[in-house]
Amino acid sequence: MELAAIATAAVPGLSPVGFAALSDDAEDFDSALIVDAQKLRWRIRSPRHDEASMRLEAELSALRAFSAKVRAALPFALPSVAGTVRQGSLRTFVYKDLPGRVPSLDELVDEGSSLSKALGQCMAAIHQIPDESVEIAGLPTYTANEVRQRKLNELDTAAATGKVPSRLLRRWEHAMEDVALWRFNATVVHGDFDEEQIQISHSSITAVKGWTDLHVGDPADDFAWLSAVEDHNFSERVFAAYVEARGKSADPHIMRRAALAAEFALAQWLVKSIDTKDSERIAEAEAMLKELDQNIAEYGGQPLSVVEAPRPLATPAPAPAAPAPAASPAPAPAPAPASAAEKPAAPAEKPAPSAKVVQLPNKPEPKINTSKVSSLGSAGQVPTVQKAPSEQPGTPEDKPAKPQAEKPAESEQSAPGKEEKQDSSPAKDAKDEPAN
Repeated sequence: MELAAIATAAVPGLSPVGFAALSDDAEDFDSALIVDAQKLRWRIRSPRHDEASMRLEAELSALRAFSAKVRAALPFALPSVAGTVRQGSLRTFVYKDLPGRVPSLDELVDEGSSLSKALGQCMAAIHQIPDESVEIAGLPTYTANEVRQRKLNELDTAAATGKVPSRLLRRWEHAMEDVALWRFNATVVHGDFDEEQIQISHSSITAVKGWTDLHVGDPADDFAWLSAVEDHNFSERVFAAYVEARGKSADPHIMRRAALAAEFALAQWLVKSIDTKDSERIAEAEAMLKELDQNIAEYGGQPLSVVEAPRPLATPAPAPAAPAPAASPAPAPAPAPASAAEKPAAPAEKPAPSAKVVQLPNKPEPKINTSKVSSLGSAGQVPTVQKAPSEQPGTPEDKPAKPQAEKPAESEQSAPGKEEKQDSSPAKDAKDEPAN
């Protein structure tokens, strides 16, 4: 209800008659969908803290920097700010609603090849926006080497927490140091792209919103969300359509860096939770990292590097000891004195078994309860509006999606960490000792 009152202050003449809360980055924003007396729809986003407010300001700068020529070249609509209201240091934004509806991830996959092709073309169009549009807006720009160095710095920070499994740290470090993986041309990047930022209608993408993290950088960041899709055929169809639209400009290693970004997002989330001293989120991030580590150990995980990570070298098993030559009969020894203790013959030691070296396997739109709202009273009274139940928060901004680990193609591969222990010491030769 408070958001409805704010919207009337931001857009003169707006008279809400319907209201529904939205779970749109609920950790950072209060969001709602409003319907006015003319049946027009409006979206309102109110930041919860300074960082979220800065993101909205960045989006406003980006949208203003998109020229009419840039907008006309895009195969989808962009948000349009209808008005703003400042409340202290924070500013609430009201947008004209965009055509279409927000799909679920399952719906995207079930739609088949037509929507996957539209999705690949949509992402290609974003990455073909001129860099100048971002530079004019004063938004961040990074070269390929700067992107890699920033991730290495973040890896050091994550390792310093002592809460990231060592196997994951080694896996990520090898990928980040693989120079071949980071040979790409930086492009305009949406920065927060997933199924919740697009709107669809009749198997086509009608609009893209959520431009709060727009920058020039690694285009693979916009593909990271596809790592959470269990149907890998869908991801491959999207990427194939992207490559077709981009032509020679397409980067062949995008999906490897996207898988890295999806996994590494868990470590970034852990660090952010530690910075905010959120014990509940810290515990949840640790649990997700442990689960990812176990999946990598069992199934091998998605390939990240161009150059394969080094594997432990197999130590040759010691050759079995040669049999001792038959001894010639020895003369009977002289009888020992009666006081002397008899010594039993020492048994021959068996050769150590050879170790077997096992190689590592490689939201939907809410239903709006429309109700007549009494006209606003004096002194900014809040109109009486029936509020629909809020959706549960859970956007990618709040919780990163779990990357899916790939199961090995062969059943004979076994999980790392279960290798038999090798005994490098050779077996002693058996010796015949004369009986005393």
